[in-house]
Amino acid sequence: MANLRYLTSGESHGPALTVILEGMPAGVPVSSEKINIQLWRRQQGYGRGGRMSIEKDEVQILSGIRFGQTLGSPITLQVHNKDWVSWQEEMAIEGKFGKLKRVVTKPRPGHADLVGGMKYNHRDLRNILERASARETTVRVACGALVRQLLEALGVPLTSYVKSIGRVKVSAEPPAFDKLVARCEKSPVRTFDAKAELAMIKIIDQARKSGNSLGGVIEVLAFNLPPGLGSYVQWDRKLDGKLAQALMSIQAIKGVEIGLGFEAARLLGSEVHDSLYYNSKEKKYVRKSNGAGGLEGSMTNGEPLVLRAAMKPISTLYKPLDSVDIESKQAYKASIERSDVCAVPAAAVIAENVVAITLADAFLEKFGGDSLLELKKNLKGYLKQVQNF
Repeated sequence: MANLRYLTSGESHGPALTVILEGMPAGVPVSSEKINIQLWRRQQGYGRGGRMSIEKDEVQILSGIRFGQTLGSPITLQVHNKDWVSWQEEMAIEGKFGKLKRVVTKPRPGHADLVGGMKYNHRDLRNILERASARETTVRVACGALVRQLLEALGVPLTSYVKSIGRVKVSAEPPAFDKLVARCEKSPVRTFDAKAELAMIKIIDQARKSGNSLGGVIEVLAFNLPPGLGSYVQWDRKLDGKLAQALMSIQAIKGVEIGLGFEAARLLGSEVHDSLYYNSKEKKYVRKSNGAGGLEGSMTNGEPLVLRAAMKPISTLYKPLDSVDIESKQAYKASIERSDVCAVPAAAVIAENVVAITLADAFLEKFGGDSLLELKKNLKGYLKQVQNF
């Protein structure tokens, strides 16, 4: 069972989105402003839709924190939907289903609309899309933003960047952490490559003009992880599996790579695996390459963690694909919901934060502790043990 557990609730145009997080140790310093910064980052990026100009996401902490520190009890975070004021009739909590203006009966190809309607026996597919919407990631980011303050206390930084949008790719490896962060935080498409940035903006404009959408590939990096997080002894304790599941759970993510990823399948073993050396001065094992992406045998190996995720184009198209009305069974064009042209830069921020939750859970599994003080003591003792190995 996971040491950190969380559940989200709420609909895209409902009153609010809520997350309850259980398992955070006591004594972790928490700032709501740091959570709001991550929520703001999620809303940025060239290609976002009109809703980003309506919602100014801010967290409200309802439980589990007192005077800026976690208590060890469940933490409740909530983000109100400002657009709810325009949807109260359509998304009424009580009352009877009447004559509504925004009933959805023409499912969008690529979305949960049709299959979700079949599964839950809903004739108004809004009941599906409201929950399946990526708006739900708002509170996953809030949860991750809180949890990464635990990682911050343990000296573990994370960042991300956009590796490609459509067919446009960065032309080099990312720079060192500080330079990467500084460049990407200023980039409208969250990338460090200035030439690729211009090309990405151009194809987003082209997709918008043609009523289309674009996907891409993001990369998440985490540093200063101790060797030994995760385990090889059971399938459900493998950290690479947990990280892949966390990334695949993000709406529109269709593929995950670790380290060399799929490229490793096209290379010889001597080109893939990272040779080992011993640095007697620093008393530690080192690698001159990181093809493994920081994971060996389903455990962290002390090298930087390198994860990539492939995001498909958004399912809502302003030049919609062919569909079928579920009531009349007649051919129609798919429904149009307010949407993004490209949400790849936002997906990178979301990925950072779900990865943070998974890594924090791995720390708690390995080192335990009901308080941050106890956790730090256990980690310090382990690092001393590893240094003497």
